[in-house]
Amino acid sequence: MNIWVLKKDIPLKLLLLELVQRYGENVLALNDSEQNFQAIDIHLPDEPKLSAYVYTFGQTQGLYGIDLRYPIATNNIVGESENLNLEQAIGIIATHLF
Repeated sequence: MNIWVLKKDIPLKLLLLELVQRYGENVLALNDSEQNFQAIDIHLPDEPKLSAYVYTFGQTQGLYGIDLRYPIATNNIVGESENLNLEQAIGIIATHLF
């Protein structure tokens, strides 16, 4: 994945670059249906229902919001955090997906 050609907000590209550097290039996948310039949906390649929806809209500049999504459709569990710095966001994503 060439992160720089994605039509996404720069802080999201920086987050993706850091994740690729730490965990490898093909470890995570993006949900291609997410069209918002200020949002990405990250998941493991073989587990798309377990994902982290990361966004910069409505956040303090340079900070992230994250909705954690789980593959439990009957309970529709979502965990949300806002105004996270880069390290906090990476920590939450790593704990959730790995």
